[in-house]
Amino acid sequence: MHRVRDITLAPSGERKLSWAYNRMRVLRSLFDEVKNEKPLKGLKVGMALHLEAKTAILATFIQNLGAEVSITSSNPLTTQDDVAAALAKKVSHVYAWRGETEEEYFDNIRRVLDDSPDIIVDDGADLIVEAHKRGYRAIGATEETTTGIRRIKALKREGKLLFPVIAVNDAKGKYQFDNRFGSGQSVIDGIMRSTNIMLGGKEVVVVGYGWVGKGVALRARGMGARVTIVEVDPFRALEAYFDGYKVTDMNEASEYGDIFITCTGNIKVITKRHFEKMKDGAILCNAGHFDVEVDVKGLKGEAVSYEEVRPNVLEFRMKDGKRLFLLAQGRLVNIAAADGHPIEIMDLSFSLQFTSVLYLAEHRDLSPDIYPVPEDLDRKVVTKFLELNHVRLERLTEEQVRYLEEWR
Repeated sequence: MHRVRDITLAPSGERKLSWAYNRMRVLRSLFDEVKNEKPLKGLKVGMALHLEAKTAILATFIQNLGAEVSITSSNPLTTQDDVAAALAKKVSHVYAWRGETEEEYFDNIRRVLDDSPDIIVDDGADLIVEAHKRGYRAIGATEETTTGIRRIKALKREGKLLFPVIAVNDAKGKYQFDNRFGSGQSVIDGIMRSTNIMLGGKEVVVVGYGWVGKGVALRARGMGARVTIVEVDPFRALEAYFDGYKVTDMNEASEYGDIFITCTGNIKVITKRHFEKMKDGAILCNAGHFDVEVDVKGLKGEAVSYEEVRPNVLEFRMKDGKRLFLLAQGRLVNIAAADGHPIEIMDLSFSLQFTSVLYLAEHRDLSPDIYPVPEDLDRKVVTKFLELNHVRLERLTEEQVRYLEEWR
């Protein structure tokens, strides 16, 4: 069953899939290792991921290993309709289109669950949480984001976790590269595509200095911006300070920032009291999973009017006459206003998702808990990436190995 906007867009999507396929060499290599065995034969896999070309390659490979795939997007604004149309010809069920209402978005989440998936592949945990609301028990699930893992930990803490979940986000091969380098490049890409402005010389305020914030700050500084970090954690604040950034609170930063980028995963980190202090022309955007970090409802309430002045750019006219600009409706700017993380980064992340799905298919008796990606699989993915990119590793001698194991 296909619920996509326009199936005639498929040729454009096919070209995008071809471009991604040729550059996802790690995932292709892992697929080639097991494709003849069909290790997912007879299983149903439900997926909620940002539905663009790289995601389509992962979904296609899972289907081609024998699974019946049902897929939707993990965000109402991150489906690329031409990719969804192309994917609808390759997997069993596609339920997604760009610009879904909130009701349509959750209807599509529920449609994936209606197909009774044995394994769930999620990004943000909306699919996993909906499964728990139904009392649904799967063989297991994989979760790709910091926000999603936070929600799953809450389920576990309350004694409500119904099935095992592999925390793909917490694998070294994911967060050290996807969260930092992937977000760093793709967030800047989304801002530049939306605005066509110069970053050099701008005052960029990065709210949150976790792995995502570190990557965004690094790339913004690389483009010539003057970067300020806003943090609540003293250790991260000190790290940002030693990394050479100005560190202050939002009250001060809101007075001089040209561009504000939220990277916290928390709610209402930029609110009415900050809007009031901002200068005319300030730009606000979000790099966290949900559209809750910038208080969009509060911004609309304070504005006398707002309109879209460029694709993915809303201009808010405030009571004092100044204008504030919100990118991608406060949703993930890197994927709602661009193509998401670079292909090479998602090759790593989706390879970890892929191996985790295979692991769940092989280990069907895991108890409800949060599990790490097995270290050997994490290392295998990263090592394969290095090998395919002709990067040589130094090897320890036997003497060096013994020395590291001795206490004397």
